[in-house]
Formats: sequence, C-alpha cells, structure tokens
Amino acid sequence: MRISRLELTDFRNYEHIAVEFQPGINVLVGPNGQGKTNVVEAVAYLATFSSHRVANDTALVRAGCDRAVIRSLVDQGERTMGLDVQINPGRANRLQVNRAPVRRTRDALGIVRAVMFAPEDLGLVKGDPAARRRFLDQLLVQTSPRFASVMADYDKTIKQRNSLLRSSAKSSSSIERETLHSTLDVWNDRLVQFGADIVAGRLALLDRIAQPTSEAYSQVASTRNDVAMAYTAARLPDLSDDIGQRMRETLDAIRGEELARGVTLLGPHRDDVELSLNALPARGYASHGESWSLALALRLASYEVLHDEQSGDPILILDDVFAELDQQRRERLAQAAVESHGQVLITAAVSGDVPESLRGVRFSVDSGAIVQG
Repeated sequence: MRISRLELTDFRNYEHIAVEFQPGINVLVGPNGQGKTNVVEAVAYLATFSSHRVANDTALVRAGCDRAVIRSLVDQGERTMGLDVQINPGRANRLQVNRAPVRRTRDALGIVRAVMFAPEDLGLVKGDPAARRRFLDQLLVQTSPRFASVMADYDKTIKQRNSLLRSSAKSSSSIERETLHSTLDVWNDRLVQFGADIVAGRLALLDRIAQPTSEAYSQVASTRNDVAMAYTAARLPDLSDDIGQRMRETLDAIRGEELARGVTLLGPHRDDVELSLNALPARGYASHGESWSLALALRLASYEVLHDEQSGDPILILDDVFAELDQQRRERLAQAAVESHGQVLITAAVSGDVPESLRGVRFSVDSGAIVQG
C-alpha cells in the first residue's frame, strides 16, 4: 500500500500543494514550522478521519477558510483508488471514493492504513488517559471500521445525556424531574448499547497487541522488562462478566451522583489502559528511555496488527522522531522501517537526523512549498 499522490487545499498552512510520493522511503526535510508535519498528518488523517494532534477538526482548516480538502491516489497492489475528504468543522465531512460520494465513514476506512510515530507518542506512556484512549480507538477503527459509526453514536449519546443531566439539576417541579428521569432511561439504554460495544472492542484489541508489544519492547529497549497492559473501566472493577449488564447496574447505583453533578460518570470516555513495566505503573515509574521504548513498542505492535496479506504493509510515518531518540533506539526504529518493505514517510529538520539506511527520495519543505530533490 502506498500514497502515490497527495493534494491539499486550505489544509493547515497550505493554500494548495500537490506531492507525488514514491514507493519505499520518502524524506521531507525543512526547518521547523514550515509544514512538514502537516503533510504527513494529512496522510494519517485518511487512515482514521481524525487527527493524532488535535481532537477538533477546526485546527486543520487554514485560517480564514471554512473547509479543507485532502485528495489522494492510493495504490493497493495492482489497484489504484482515489480517496478524497472535505473537512467541514462543525458539520459532517464529505467523503468520496473514486469521485463517488460515500455516505458512511466506515465505508472509506481501510483504503488507507497507516501507523504514525511522532514526538507526542511519549504521551501514550506519560500522558493523560485521553492519549491512550485515542491510540486504542484510532487503531480500532482501522482494524474494525464499523466502530467508526459506534463511536459517533456513543459521542452523540454522551452529549445528549450530559445535557439532560444538567437540565434535571435545574428543574423545579416534580413532574419535570419525573419526565427527565424517564428520558434518562432511554439514553441509558443507548449508552449501554454503544459503550459496552466499544469496551468489548478495546479489550479484544488489547489482547491482539499485548504479545506484539512485549516482543517489540524487547527489540527496542536495552533492558529486559516485563510489559503488561490492563484495561481499567471507570466504576467497573470487574469486566469478566456481561459488560452491558454491569454498566446498567452501575448506572442505576450512581444515578443520584450523576444528577447532582450533571455529568456522565460511566463509560469508555472515562476509561484508561494501565501500562506496566515489571509490575510497576509506567506512567509514574518508567524512565525517559523506558517510556520511549514502550511508546515505540506500541506503535510497532500496531504496525504488525495492521499488516494485511492482500494490500500489504500499512504506510509507516516517522514524524521528526529520530531527533528525540538515543542512538540505540534510532537504529532499532530504522531497522524496523527498512524491514517493513512498504512506503515510509519521514520528516526531519535536517538530513543528519535521518539514519543513513533511510536516505530515500528527498523533498525540501519551506514556506508552504514542497520540492522534490
């Protein structure tokens, strides 16, 4: 799988650019702040229709514009497909596959599969739970595209339910409160339906990446540590039985607290993944080097999970990460990139940051312009 052509209009700092990427290794070199990351962010966006950098699409649209457009040609073996997305902040995005409109996001997922390494990846280990949830969910929609619809429905449910909880706190009459509580039962059903599905999907995905993560860590790190991952669900200490039933029982138990606080206290939007090294929480105990090794291992495991026999390896994106790593980890990551046999997109401030084994086709990036050579 590879992106052969990428065209951006009003995306980030680009008014309009078109890039012809080559098979194998492509290196984008230029000073910081000139738009290298924006280019590879656009490629990664086509894989999940979400950004690894921001939660809201508004930041993806060039200042003063009301929309951004990403157009691409994707080679999958002997087949070439066109995948285009118009990003409309505050409104539904518009997708096209081979110039034909696509109504459901899930129908366009899987055309591009990508794994992105970025400086922000340290947050997978040291950051807040939101970073780990986003990591899981972006991988989940690539492995199981139907979850894009499930997550969209869940997000709508949480917004409606929170609005209802806030309204209930302000209601003065018993009749109003009774009506609101009855409506809350309806939203509880939807929360359980979509929430339990997401939790089950995340648990299954963790099972898939656990062993590859442990193996990748052993390859990247200079020390031997036992790697463990445990899913922690807010207010649900036991996930061994029926998740939906557990959620329903807990919602009944915490109804008074939710009504008092006006916010949903249960669901996958509040969950986390606890990463451990030698039975100690990595977030609090791992050194800087160990944290980077674990973050790299998670991405390498994702790459292995996304490999597909028919369309080949996913696109590997290395966004300015070599400058963040010591020599050993740079060499291990470079080796993984060379062995991928797929398309690799690399960004760097200077050519010297890129290992010799990864010196492929070069693009110079400066002031919103990209030139090959």
